[in-house]
Amino acid sequence: MDNMNTSKNVLGSDVEIKGNIKFTGELALDGKLEGEVHTDGTLTLGDSAVVNGNINAQSVVVRGKVNGNINAKEKIEIKNKAELFGDIRATKLAIEEGCTFVGKTEVNPNKVSPPPPLPRTQEAPQAPELVKSR
Repeated sequence: MDNMNTSKNVLGSDVEIKGNIKFTGELALDGKLEGEVHTDGTLTLGDSAVVNGNINAQSVVVRGKVNGNINAKEKIEIKNKAELFGDIRATKLAIEEGCTFVGKTEVNPNKVSPPPPLPRTQEAPQAPELVKSR
């Protein structure tokens, strides 16, 4: 059963899927997907790939178009002609020049928790000085 983790699957540009995909190993997708991807493996989106949905994977390589959020436990690579509209979260991130990316990123290679907010040092408001007139 060691083959399960190293299996490579290919869905060509003539494939259209409506629904969610779950797999282990590697998947190269060049077609269209309306749905979500869940995997502990690697997803590679080819030049003609179009995904409308969220992606949760170990690693993701984007060459095509994605309308959705990407969450990778390891790495996200956005190649030069890719179009990504959504938020991304990963341990490592590589973005090539020439891609389109609209969204927010969270990259945390050392799995560092955000520091607690610093306490605000507020000076007590000073009362205006009263001028006594006689």
